[in-house]
Amino acid sequence: MEPVDAERARQLSLFRPLGYQHNSCGYCKSEDGSASYYASSQVVRPEHYEELVNRGWRRSGTLYYKQHLKRSCCPHYTMRLEASAYQPRRDQRKAINRWNKFILGPEYIRKAAYLCPRSREEKKFRKCNFDVQAAVHESEYSHVKRPIDPSTKRAIEPAHRFEVNIEGDSASQAKYELFRKYQTIVHKDDPSRLRIKDFERFLCSGIKRSPTKLTKSNESEKKLGSWHQCYRLDGKLIAVAVLDLLPSGVSSVYIFYDPEFEQWELGKLSAMREIAFAHENGYPYYYMGYYIHSCQKMRYKGNFRPQYILDPESHNWDPLDGELSQKLDTRPYVSLSRDRFSANTDDSSSSVGLEKDVDEARLSLFDLNMPGNLSLEEVEALDLGNWHLLYHGAFVQMSDLVNWEKMKFNDPQSIKGIIGELASVLGPEVVRNSAVVLFD
Repeated sequence: MEPVDAERARQLSLFRPLGYQHNSCGYCKSEDGSASYYASSQVVRPEHYEELVNRGWRRSGTLYYKQHLKRSCCPHYTMRLEASAYQPRRDQRKAINRWNKFILGPEYIRKAAYLCPRSREEKKFRKCNFDVQAAVHESEYSHVKRPIDPSTKRAIEPAHRFEVNIEGDSASQAKYELFRKYQTIVHKDDPSRLRIKDFERFLCSGIKRSPTKLTKSNESEKKLGSWHQCYRLDGKLIAVAVLDLLPSGVSSVYIFYDPEFEQWELGKLSAMREIAFAHENGYPYYYMGYYIHSCQKMRYKGNFRPQYILDPESHNWDPLDGELSQKLDTRPYVSLSRDRFSANTDDSSSSVGLEKDVDEARLSLFDLNMPGNLSLEEVEALDLGNWHLLYHGAFVQMSDLVNWEKMKFNDPQSIKGIIGELASVLGPEVVRNSAVVLFD
């Protein structure tokens, strides 16, 4: 790996390994049913996070994790949609049309139809086609036509002023208060436990952003990193969609909104808006996060079509509809690449897992059969002795550590074992463009 000068340091992502552990499941409520590998970071570049997402990772603030799908009660599958191929269902079209009528109001709609009549061709097109991008912008104040009313000599105005803008993922009192209201009413959280520093850690500590500050000169540039898409109605903040903008996709992190507007299905509306945003701004894919087939509350994500699911072993993308969905109906863990390999070779030995009651805390990650990770042999081939370690503000190489050569990657109690496990889960591309934090 190349030496680390100031320019190279700015190009690196930093990861602190936290290791593999079991936790309670937020979906089926089992005490230790969810198993994941964890790392933390304050500095991750968008292109490196995209590589991780395409290997099954997800983040919550500065906490990064990849689930062990074979050892979890509710396997989490990474999903994505090709933005240009999205075809909204009838209920989705109905939701955006309802919202637009609410914002514009009947009086405005009536007057606009008279003062700005659509051509016969426009009417015919709208009757036979649904333009997602046009629909999501139809009621935005900056897109609303406001012709002069001959009777009043004033521009006609919609019933409400609806505005959507994208800004950095910074915290504000208005955002925090909205988040607190949403969490306590919708998710029944204890308000005394919703502190502003937790809000900042969870939703305002994202991946590196560019441009770092929006100005008139750079507002048209392709944005990368973590952003907030803010919805305001008559000047009041009513919803915030937290987005990670990656080189090839828009990743939805979270949305919180004023529960007073729950009837308008803002979650559904925000997904449509984010798909349109991706298509308009040159991001080919839209990532809706994890998909849990066994969780009824998560099944709605499959209604945004066509959806593809990341194969946990091959990292290929398979259509959710059809063969994959049918197999998920019968068993929680599915890898179509594994199924096809086994069918072609009559080899089932490679899919044999560990006993359920094995003490995983005593094992190396290389012994846990975690799908999609590098094998011990692949990690040994990476030459991790040259991987960089950030130590008290300076970069050193792993080989500079005492007894590095004598330690083994499959010893989970050694520093070399910890480093090897992290490399196994990150993958070779991110390893080449990152450094490790252990002692600072």
